[in-house]
Amino acid sequence: MKFAHVLLAAVILSAPAVHAADVPTSACVAHAAASLDALTHGDYAGARKDFSDAVASKLNADRLEQAWQRLQSLQGAYRSHDAPRVAVFAGHPVVLATLNFAKARLDFMVACDAQDKIIGYRFVPPETPVQAHVEADGVRVSPLDVPTPVGPLRGVLTMPPGTGPFPAVVMVAGSGAHDMDETVGPNKPFRDIAERLARAGVASLRYDKRTFDHPKDWGGKSGPVIDAEVTDDAVAAARLLARQETVDPRRVFVLGHSLGAMMAPRIGEHDPQLAGLVLMAAPARRIFDVLEQQVREQTAKVDNQSAAIAQAVQPYVEEQKLLAAVGPGQPAPQGDFKGVPQGYWLSWSRVDPVADARALSTPMLILQGNDDFQVSSTLDFAHWRKELAGRPHTTFHLYPGLSHLFMPAGKTGTLADYKAPAHVDAEVIDDIASWVKAQPAR
Repeated sequence: MKFAHVLLAAVILSAPAVHAADVPTSACVAHAAASLDALTHGDYAGARKDFSDAVASKLNADRLEQAWQRLQSLQGAYRSHDAPRVAVFAGHPVVLATLNFAKARLDFMVACDAQDKIIGYRFVPPETPVQAHVEADGVRVSPLDVPTPVGPLRGVLTMPPGTGPFPAVVMVAGSGAHDMDETVGPNKPFRDIAERLARAGVASLRYDKRTFDHPKDWGGKSGPVIDAEVTDDAVAAARLLARQETVDPRRVFVLGHSLGAMMAPRIGEHDPQLAGLVLMAAPARRIFDVLEQQVREQTAKVDNQSAAIAQAVQPYVEEQKLLAAVGPGQPAPQGDFKGVPQGYWLSWSRVDPVADARALSTPMLILQGNDDFQVSSTLDFAHWRKELAGRPHTTFHLYPGLSHLFMPAGKTGTLADYKAPAHVDAEVIDDIASWVKAQPAR
């Protein structure tokens, strides 16, 4: 089927940092819905009502009408659309609605700025479900959804050639509403890892995060909490993986990246049957200490004036003080911080990954890119090494020249580096495979 990629305005999205990505607000969803309704009714001036100044200057009513008519000339007449919803595109939260044309279905995608003005307006093909298949080298790929209380999470099982039973890893993604590949711009680090691990004789299961497949249902009974988003689903995935016929149930591991790595010891506490934990770019400090450092350093790259840096950091300092004042058993403050409910931040702020790791006897492999500007090789990785020195069955690797994604580091040391296509370094994946295969059965 011929597809017209109609880009009506640049979608301004950045790669997620280690903290939870901002979710589009209800106002952003409402603006997207109103714009789409106006567009489909031929009200092109009304469709532009909530555009940002930058987008409005590039996309007047006449150009919008021309683009809409050209889209229908290629895909057939517009027929209907679903209600807009919060979803994820290339690893970033957006507002999305599926449109039905006479010849095809397309997804309409909107991104908003902090004032809920539309800064991105785009039509893209719907996501294609994973189909079971065998690669040329014998690697087998098949869909395997992870069951959760809020509904299934779309997953993929990647198996080595042969009959097994194989050691296997569950991949737990970083912060934000990630898909199973942990897509960041053009890069898919979890897909890279899964494919090379399979060639080395290690099976894997990767899955969409709860915030990706069920963006409105990712919390616990008392609101969004870190365990509901990360820990519970990882444990469910590990137990599902252990039941697969060609997987050795005594050699199931968790591989976490960024937030997933920070939570890996906590996942190990909840699932003592795990044979080991792989921590990739794991924060060792409390999350607000990491966030303040990120904001301070990234702001300095744009404006190195002390006043600008202090202004950027101040909201994180105030939020940390607010949450620190909440006593055990007390409810979280009302409202949001950076578009995420306070209950989520409170639960995350109380995670102490090093203390969780010390409480475990589970083998651990801790990996870090030396040029990671999000998780520090000196403040985090060095802290892991110091605090876990002498711990049995603990291995550390630091990789020169690699980024937070374990890909060759870019030149800017900012999120813009993630826009360059790359792959996870082969040495890193081979080190993971070798370590996993060397661990004894649980």
